[in-house]
Formats: sequence, structure tokens, C-alpha cells
Amino acid sequence: MNNKNRIKTLAIGVAMAASVFTLVNLSTAQNNAPTGTIETRSHVFTPVGEGIYHVTGTGAVNVMSNAMLIEGEHDLLVVDSHVSPNAGMALIDAIKSVSAKPVRYLINTHYHFDHAHGNQVFPQEVEIIGHRYTREKLSGERGNVLEESTFISFTEGVPGQIEQMQAQLASTENTDERVQLQARIAVQQAHLNSLAGIEPTPPNITIDDSMSIYQSVRGGGREIQIVHLGRGHTGGDVVVFLPEEKIIYTGDLMVPFLPYMGDAHVDEWPATLENLKALDFATLLPGHGGVVQGKERIDMLQAYLDDLWANTRALKQRGLSYEQAAAEIDMTAHSGNYPQIRGPGADVRAIRRIYQLLDEA
Repeated sequence: MNNKNRIKTLAIGVAMAASVFTLVNLSTAQNNAPTGTIETRSHVFTPVGEGIYHVTGTGAVNVMSNAMLIEGEHDLLVVDSHVSPNAGMALIDAIKSVSAKPVRYLINTHYHFDHAHGNQVFPQEVEIIGHRYTREKLSGERGNVLEESTFISFTEGVPGQIEQMQAQLASTENTDERVQLQARIAVQQAHLNSLAGIEPTPPNITIDDSMSIYQSVRGGGREIQIVHLGRGHTGGDVVVFLPEEKIIYTGDLMVPFLPYMGDAHVDEWPATLENLKALDFATLLPGHGGVVQGKERIDMLQAYLDDLWANTRALKQRGLSYEQAAAEIDMTAHSGNYPQIRGPGADVRAIRRIYQLLDEA
């Protein structure tokens, strides 16, 4: 495949996130859907404003991240393209159930595979917008993202998961369990096949600080701001801010649980989040998880990051390796805000990254 001729069609594999095996009952989900919600086989489009949708997966296709859809009078803007070519194609197909208008812009909030590896399947005429750093990462100027630990650590376990489920299938005679296992194996195999077809495709429009798109809507216009608030989750995070509607899409710069930090600038992230709080929004759409109202959870993440940095630095000064520090660090003071913290320990990839930043400093 060639970046200059991004493929417009790919087989849409039925897959799901490698770390989660959940088969969604689509009829039940639809019965519980908010008024105005549009549900397809692969995606749920939840309205948060006039022509503005928080986009999540149903579990029928491995999307692995959220997206955003903004409908204008003549065209559409999409934020983030999911984890793989088949997930990107599923998104494009699902959007047709919301609007027949063409997609004009695709924004990447950052370069990570689960948000940008669907880029390649969007039509050639779609302009892809992202931070300059995102382009440098996806273009290969800063190395091959498919060979980095982030991509590898989230994908290398898929073959083993398939083998484990095949062993379970061979050992069970329960009909319902066999049906579920067969479905899980099929979706995981489809996901694995899709990963092999990834061709990182960078933005062709870049920003350093900010830019605005003015979208025509009935009765007027809508300003869509694309803003780099500072380094945080990666070196090139951008948020998509609708000032009139007071809605913001943050990608992974702000999520309602502990984010992945393997490529983060942990020491700078709290200040970047302070810049985020300075924006006048009421509704926050994260790159993972549900819609967040207000700014209280931003305070929680800032406090966690400050303590994680300070505690990790203290352990490094004691002479511990990053592996030892990851096992020993105690962040249970934050377990009230983050229930996934159940005792000492932290993601070794986050601690390794902090050690790297401390060494660079």
C-alpha cells in the first residue's frame, strides 16, 4: 500500500480489543440507549449537541478507542480513526447511518496506534490534521511506530490469547460456552489479521499551537478549535474544542481513569491539564470511557501525576531499578479516585518512562 493512494476498501474484520473479551448484546444496549442515539452493528453515536456525537464501539469490531463526529451543513469532521484499517473502515461505514454527507476532515488527537491506525482507509480527499509531532511519528521521521514498545506491548499477546481460547474450546462440551469461545477466537483472529495490514499514515496538515475550522451549520457557523495545550500523554496531544457548545474532545490527554503513560511527559502533564481547565467547557469527551461532566476529574489526575512523579523520583534516588520501583511504589492514597489501585505497584511502562525523563534531565 502507498500513503499517496490510501486504500478505500478493506475487508471489515469482526474483532475486539485484545485486552477485553466482551460480547455486547446489541438489542439490550439499544433498549438502554439515550434518546437520539444511533446504533449500528459496530458503533454507537451518542448526541451531546446539535450534530455532535460521542462515538463508541459496540464490541462487534475492535475499535479500542472512542471517536467524535461533528456534522455540518455540507460535510463531516471526524476525530480519531481507531486502531486498525478494519476498525477505520467500520467507522466510515457506520457514519453512513448518521449522515450521507462526505467526511472532509479527520483529526488525530495524538499518534498512538489505537487512535490513528485507521487513517489509511479514509478517502484521499479527506484532510488529516494533527500536531507536527504526530506527523513526525507517523511518517517515520522519529522511528518506526510499529517497532516501539507501546505498539508491541498492546499487540504481542494476541496470538497467545487465541491459543489459550482454542485450548479452552477443546476442553469444554458446554454448548453456550463453545459458541462464545468460537466467536472470541474469530474476532481475535480477525484483529490479528488486521494488525498485519497497518501502514502508518500521517496528517497532511499540521499545527504547532492552534488552528480553527469554521463549519457551516444551519442558521450560521460553528467554530472548531484544534489546540495543543502542552505535552502530556504524548509530545503532540491536541484537543478539539467547541467554544460555543462548551464541548471538548480530549483524546487521551484526559480520560476518566488512569491513562497509559508509556510515552508521556509526566512532569509536564499536570501543567498541561491546568491549561485544559482554563478552557470554558462543561462536557468532556475522552478518548476512552464515558462522557465526563465538569472538571473535577482533571484535579484528580493532576494530583496522581504529581505524586507518581515525586514517588518515582524518590525510589530512583534510593537506587532501585525501574522494575523494582514499579513493584514497590505505593499510590494507594489515590485509590478512592481510581478503584483499579488495589495495592502497591504501578504500570512498569510508566515507571520506565519516568526514569527515562529523569535521566534526560
